[in-house]
Amino acid sequence: MEFTIEETGPAPRRPDAFAETRWSLVAAVQDGSRSGRESLAELCQAYWYPVFAYVRRCGHAPEIAYELTQSFFAHLLAELRDARPQEFGRFRNFLLARLNRFLVQDRHQPAPAHEGCALPAPPALSEVEQRQQRELVPDATPERAFQRSFALELLAHGLIRLRQEASEGGRIAMFERLEPYLTNEPGPGQYELLAQAFGTRPLAMVIAIKRLRHRFRELVDAELAQTVASGAELDAERDALLSILGRGA
Repeated sequence: MEFTIEETGPAPRRPDAFAETRWSLVAAVQDGSRSGRESLAELCQAYWYPVFAYVRRCGHAPEIAYELTQSFFAHLLAELRDARPQEFGRFRNFLLARLNRFLVQDRHQPAPAHEGCALPAPPALSEVEQRQQRELVPDATPERAFQRSFALELLAHGLIRLRQEASEGGRIAMFERLEPYLTNEPGPGQYELLAQAFGTRPLAMVIAIKRLRHRFRELVDAELAQTVASGAELDAERDALLSILGRGA
C-alpha cells in the first residue's frame, strides 16, 4: 500500500486576499458596525487565553483574572469605534496595548452598551487555570507570558485544522501516528517501524511526514493571516512568533 497525504485546502493567498481576513475586516469597519464587531468577537474568542495568562502573571487570583479578562473583551467590543487607524497593525500588538490601557483604567466601570454582537462564552475557569499551571514558565514577565501563549494558541489552531482535515479525509489513524513528528525528527529505525505499520516503504513515510509538516505550516500561516492586514506583516509576524517560541519564555 502506498501511503500519501493529500495536500488539500485553499490556494496560496493572493496579496489582495488580506482584505478578507478577520482583522482586516475589523480595521475596515472600525465605525462600530455589526460586521466589525463580529469579526473582532471571533478573534476575542480565539485569543481569550493569552489575555488571561497575562492578567494571571500580573499577580491576580484565578477568579479575579477570569473576570477581568471577560470584562476587558466586553469593553474591547464596545469601544471598537474609538480605535485609531494607526492601532490597526498586528492584532497581537493591538490586543496587548488595549489590555494595558484597560488594566490601568477604572476596571469596575461597566462596558459601554453596544448592539448586535454578543461576547462569545469564555472557556471554563478550571480549564484555563489548569493550562496556566501547565504552561507556566518560571520568572516569565506578564508580557512574555502573553506573547508565548499567543504563539502557542496559533499553533494549536493550526493543529486542530490539520486533524480535522485528516478526519474528513479518512486518515485520522495515519495522522495520529505521524503527529509526534510534526516537530520532532524520527529516531533510528522509526521510519522502518512506521512503514511496517502502514505496509509501505520507509521512503514513503519520509515523504508523508514532509508533506504533513508542509500542510501544518500552511494552516498555521492561514491562522496567522487572520491577525494581520498584509503579506509583509504576515512574514514579520511569523518571524516574531518563531523568535518568541525559540526564547521559551
